Amino acid sequence: MSKIAAIQMASGPNIQANLDEAGKLIDTAVQQGASLVVLPENFALMSMTEQERVGYAEKPGTGIMQEFLSNQARKHGIWLVGGTIPVQCDARGKAYAACLLFNDQGEQVARYDKIHMFDVVLKDNDESYNESETTEVGEDIVVVDTPFGRLGLAICYDLRFPEMFRTMIDNGMEICALPSAFTAFTGKSHWEPLVRARAIENLCFMIAADQGGFHINNRQTHGNSMIVDPWGNILDRLETGSGVVIAELDRDYLVNTRKNFQVLEHRRLNCRIA
Repeated sequence: MSKIAAIQMASGPNIQANLDEAGKLIDTAVQQGASLVVLPENFALMSMTEQERVGYAEKPGTGIMQEFLSNQARKHGIWLVGGTIPVQCDARGKAYAACLLFNDQGEQVARYDKIHMFDVVLKDNDESYNESETTEVGEDIVVVDTPFGRLGLAICYDLRFPEMFRTMIDNGMEICALPSAFTAFTGKSHWEPLVRARAIENLCFMIAADQGGFHINNRQTHGNSMIVDPWGNILDRLETGSGVVIAELDRDYLVNTRKNFQVLEHRRLNCRIA
């Protein structure tokens, strides 16, 4: 069995400070035996404004954030899911929210650009978000072979769209990495039920790495990073603050659960509407 880890942070607008903190937490995860590590959304930059985030967008394949991820993966001999970083796109005033996967040689082997944009108004908490204003929409669902099984990549708001996870299952997903920066307000009611539901209905492991704390830009994120097994059991969690969540990934358990509880084979998608 392999050990997998989700890292929780409370990132700010100073990229180097965030990278230093992420490096320390990756060290901790590796010391505890992790060979697959997932960083949270915006791990390297929780900017004061979304326009500022776009200004720090890197060209694909180069830049301090991408170099950090490659170096950490190679240094520790781990597979590393790089949360999200801003990556340049053709649309003026926008950037992709890109989740990059690096192998244990430090090579980028996959990239997922966030598909679902967080454009919402939270009247009860006097918050509003318009992610699509500065974030270019991704188009491709990503599931990739790893030594730990077929790994799917999703980001934060994607969690609310079960059809996306079903598509990943149809492409062989066994493990899902979910970097997030869930708001404290929505997370209180929705985070755990949604993470566990995606694990249960798809009989997969969920590695949910969330931001967790107060941020200089006046945001508060929910935390409660967790690793959930295919039966919906929470194997480890961290409520608030920076730290590491770690658990064993028992792929035999996943295979046997799917064999004995064949809910994925019981889907009937061709039923007629009366």
